Amino acid sequence: MMIMYIPKFKLCFWLLSVLCLINCSLEFDPTDNYLINCGSSTNASVGNRVFLGDSNLNSSIVLSTPQKIRANTSSSSIPFSYSSDLYKTAEIYTEISNYTLSVTKHGRHWVRLHFFPFVYQSYNLSHAKFSVSGLNFTLLRDFQLTEDNPVIKEYLLNIASDKLVLTITPSSKSFAFLNALEVVSVPDELIPDSVKPVDSAGSNENLVNQALETVFRVNMGNTTVNPQNDTLSREWVPDEAFLKSHNLVQFLSNPKPVNYTKVGPTKEIAPPSVYGTASWLNTERDPTLNVNVTWYFNVDLGFKYLVRFHFCDIINNQPGQLMFNVFINSWYAYKHLDLSNKTSNLVASPYYLDVVLSESHVDMLTVSVGTSSDTSVYPNAMLNGLEIMKISNSKGLLDVDAESLKPSSKAKTGLIVGVAVGAVFIFMVLALVFFMAVRRRKRTYSDATKNKSNGATESGYRFSFAAIKKATNNFDESLVIGVGGFGKVYKGVLEDNTEVAIKRGNSDSQQGLNEFRTEIEMLSHFRHRHLVSLIGYCDEQNEMILIYEYMVNGTLKSHLYGADYPNLSWKQRLEICVGSARGLYYLHTGSAKSIIHRDVKSANILLDENRMAKVADFGLSKTGPDIDHTHVSTAVKGSFGYLDPEYLIRQQLTEKSDVYSFGVVLFEVLCGRPVIDPSLPREKVNMVEWAMKLQKKGEFEKLIDPNLKAK
Repeated sequence: MMIMYIPKFKLCFWLLSVLCLINCSLEFDPTDNYLINCGSSTNASVGNRVFLGDSNLNSSIVLSTPQKIRANTSSSSIPFSYSSDLYKTAEIYTEISNYTLSVTKHGRHWVRLHFFPFVYQSYNLSHAKFSVSGLNFTLLRDFQLTEDNPVIKEYLLNIASDKLVLTITPSSKSFAFLNALEVVSVPDELIPDSVKPVDSAGSNENLVNQALETVFRVNMGNTTVNPQNDTLSREWVPDEAFLKSHNLVQFLSNPKPVNYTKVGPTKEIAPPSVYGTASWLNTERDPTLNVNVTWYFNVDLGFKYLVRFHFCDIINNQPGQLMFNVFINSWYAYKHLDLSNKTSNLVASPYYLDVVLSESHVDMLTVSVGTSSDTSVYPNAMLNGLEIMKISNSKGLLDVDAESLKPSSKAKTGLIVGVAVGAVFIFMVLALVFFMAVRRRKRTYSDATKNKSNGATESGYRFSFAAIKKATNNFDESLVIGVGGFGKVYKGVLEDNTEVAIKRGNSDSQQGLNEFRTEIEMLSHFRHRHLVSLIGYCDEQNEMILIYEYMVNGTLKSHLYGADYPNLSWKQRLEICVGSARGLYYLHTGSAKSIIHRDVKSANILLDENRMAKVADFGLSKTGPDIDHTHVSTAVKGSFGYLDPEYLIRQQLTEKSDVYSFGVVLFEVLCGRPVIDPSLPREKVNMVEWAMKLQKKGEFEKLIDPNLKAK
C-alpha cells in the first residue's frame, strides 16, 4: 500500500478549504442576487456582500431614466455609525424611471430600498418626495424622509414572471432618489401560502398573491443581530425599546445549545443569534408571578399584519418544563403553548408560530406572553424573536393612502360648520360655568360667615387645613392607623368629638390627584350602609386630604390574619361577606352607569363597631361601560393576587373584574391566610392556584382555616 505524504502546511490549507466549502454549502445561496450601489461607478462592500456600482451592471439590469444625475457626498457628512460607502452616493430621478431586472427563479424575493439624505448641489435629498411601485403594488406613496439617518425599506414580492420592473415616480414639483437597491430571491419555505387569522374563525388569509412589508423585526434578549450574522442579511433590532414593563423581564443569551433539526425551522427562518437569546418573565423574586410580558408597536391603520413568533427554550435541559400563553392585542395567538410538544421533545429546538391580524382599527399592536394556569410545571413565559409584516390591501397599497386621508370639499364644509357650532357651544358652556361658579362662591362666602361647623369652613364637604391639623394633633405619628399607596391614614377627632379617619396624600404618591378627585366624586354621590361614608376633604396648601367615618374594628384582613383582633366566627364571616357583596352590588347597579371598584380586597373591607362590613377606598374606581358597550378599555389597576386574569390580559374592564376579586376575598375568608404568602412551599404560595388544585383533587377541606374546623 502506498501512503501519500502531505506537508503539514498543505494539509492545514486543504482542511480549511474543505471546512469553508462545508460552511458555504450550509448558507443560503440565492439564485437571483442583485445588489446595486446607485449613482456610483465603483463597488461598495457591506460585510461579506458586494454592491455593484451601477456603471458596472450587466444586461440583466436596465435603468431607464430620462436624465441620470449621480450625486455624492463626503464621508464627514454621514453619521459615524453609518459610514458605509453605500450611502456616499445616490441616483437622482427628476422624472418617472424604471429598473428592469431579469428573474431566473420565480417566487418570493426581497426588495430592499436604501435611503440616506444629503445635499448635492441644488438637491437636498431630504426634500425629495416620490412613490415606488412594482408588480402592481405601491410600495411607497408620496414618501419623504423625516430623519437624517439611513433608512431601509424591505418588501417581499412574489415574482411569477421573468422580469421585475420597479418604477420610481417623483411627486409633483419634486424629485426622487435611491442610494442602493437589493433584489434577492429567498427560500420557498420562508413565507407560507396561507395563515390562520388570530381574531377570526373564518378561512385562512391567502398570502400567495400579496406583497409584504417588514415593519418590525425584533430580537428578544435585547441584542442586535447585524445582517452579516443572518443568512438572509436581515437586521434584528433589540426589544427593550418596545417593552411595557422592563422590571418584569430577564434578558438571557445562550446560543450554543440551539438545535436545528430536519423537521423544524432552518437558519433561514431565523439564525442562532435570534433563537439563542430570549426575554423571559422574571420570576426570581416571586415564583408565583402571574402576569404578561408585553411589547408595544405602532402600526398603520387599515392593514392586515402577518405576525411571526420565534421560540426556543435555551434554559431548561429537560423537555416539558415550559408552558405559556401567547397573545396579540386581546386575542389568543396560542393558548397553553407547550414547546416540547411542538419540537418532538428535543431540547433547545426552535419553533415559530405564524398568525394574521385582521385590519387594524387602532394604531397600536401589542404582543404578550404570559404564564399558563393549566400547567403543573414551574410558571414562566418567554419569547426569542418577533417579525411583524404588513400585508398589501385590496388596492395593492403597502403605504398609507395619503389622498384618502384628505377630507373632501363636503367634509371640509362640514368640518368648518362643526368647528363653528362647537365653538359657540363651548362658549355658552363656559359662560354658564362661570356664572354658576360666581353664584356658588357668593353663597359659600355667605354660609361661611354664618356657620363654622366642626371647625371647618364648609363648601359642601370642604374642611380647612387648620381643622385637620387640630383633629390629628398636628398629624401625630402615634395616631397613624394605616398606610397605603395614597399616603398615611390617621385617627382624628373633630371639634364635636366625632371620630374620623383622615387620609393624607403623600407628595410622592404615584396615585395622587386623580385618586383624590375620584374618591370625592364617587363618595359624594353614593350613600349606602355597606359603603364607607366620606365626611369631607381638604385641598389647601397643596394638601390632598380625605375625611371618612371612623371604622372601629379596622379591616377584614386584620381579623383574618396578622393582627391582634379576635378571630371571626363562621357566622360573622358570612355576614361580612354578604354585607360586602351588597355594597358592591349597589355600586354596580345603583345608578345609570355602573361603578367598578377595581381594588376589591380584604384590606378595603372595613368593619364598624358592630362588625358590619363597609367597602372602602374608591381612588381607583371607574365608571362602567355604556349600555351599547361590553367593557371599558383601560390600563390595569388593582392589587396583585386579586386581579381578574381576563382584565390583566385584555385590559378590558367589566363588573366581572370586581366579582373575580371578591371571589378571592371569599377564599381568604375561608382559608384565613394571605393571598400571596412567600413563606409557604411553592405550591401553596398563591392561595387561588393552591385552592383550585385542591378543589380538582377533591381535597377542599384542606383549605379551611384551622380556627373554623368543626364549626
